[in-house]
Amino acid sequence: MKIVSVKNLKEGMELAKPIYDKYGRILLQKHMKLSPAIISRLNDGGITYVYIRDKDTEDIAIIPPIPEEQRLEAIQKIRESFDTMKKNDFMKNSYLIDSHANELGDIVNEITNELSKKKEVIHYLSDILVTDDYVYNHSINVSIYTLALAKELKMKAKETELIGLGAILHDLGKLLVPKDILNKKGSLTDEEFGIIKSHTELGFDLLRKSHHIPLLVAHCAYQHHERLDGSGYPRGITEKEIHPFAKIIGVSDVFDAVTSNRVYRDAMLPHEGLEILYAGAGKKFDKKLVELFKRTVALYPNGLTIYLNDQRVGVVVRQNPSAYERPVVRILRENDRNVQPYDLDLSETLEVMIIDSD
Repeated sequence: MKIVSVKNLKEGMELAKPIYDKYGRILLQKHMKLSPAIISRLNDGGITYVYIRDKDTEDIAIIPPIPEEQRLEAIQKIRESFDTMKKNDFMKNSYLIDSHANELGDIVNEITNELSKKKEVIHYLSDILVTDDYVYNHSINVSIYTLALAKELKMKAKETELIGLGAILHDLGKLLVPKDILNKKGSLTDEEFGIIKSHTELGFDLLRKSHHIPLLVAHCAYQHHERLDGSGYPRGITEKEIHPFAKIIGVSDVFDAVTSNRVYRDAMLPHEGLEILYAGAGKKFDKKLVELFKRTVALYPNGLTIYLNDQRVGVVVRQNPSAYERPVVRILRENDRNVQPYDLDLSETLEVMIIDSD
């Protein structure tokens, strides 16, 4: 199978994996042939990439960091927890947060257990949900990236549990930000941006009142937008004042934000998202964390179409553990002509460069 951007879908293409609605119910079945109406529906639903069946790439394995069923279940649990807290006015009733702490902690442990079984880097988490609410999907993605970094950093079990919970709850304050501002398509006014920035303080205030959630988790929500050079918010503190957990979640948060589809811009690909992190490495983000993140995610995920500097076009077959930026590619076209497919290991042909992808 291969990954295809929704904007490049064509009538007659066949889904290799199902598409789900925001409640985890199957919306479009595996093997369904795409019609113009379905393609339009995917565009409108905020889907970024889908998995497509293709005879030349049938053997390519795209293994998510956690099983898709588990991810969908986790998103639904987060949705239910957050919605229950908001509905019952958790601003006045901190016990509502306490009552969901164990369930959210279980999600962290389940993700940690799954990641411990994986030896390969994390493959691109495409938006497999048709959803109108970014926060829930973002919360689970940030926790996966954060817990993958915690694994690489060899954090102890208790630290891993705390940072995982901090990642899930880092954007809790956004539940109190009006949706029309959070999902605005055009430019934000200074006042609107100020309201969005307030989610860090709102989240902190909510979490620090909890009797079952450690204060460190509240600080993850408070500091995940702070930057080493003091350019972040809400306090504009610098490197030494930012907790290490907030630095880690900050890197995961930015990466997922730019590689997810939003109402105001299209998603970037993983290698483009990493470029954003590298541009701020040493200034806004801890350089060691950015380097570690590069070794944690697949820059060019299996199934992605890439373009080479010698007029060849192919699909990524597998990763090279010693050179993640140079995967093995199945060549399908040369000089605008289809060819008999063959595999090319970019780690053995250094003169060949990836110049584009979609």
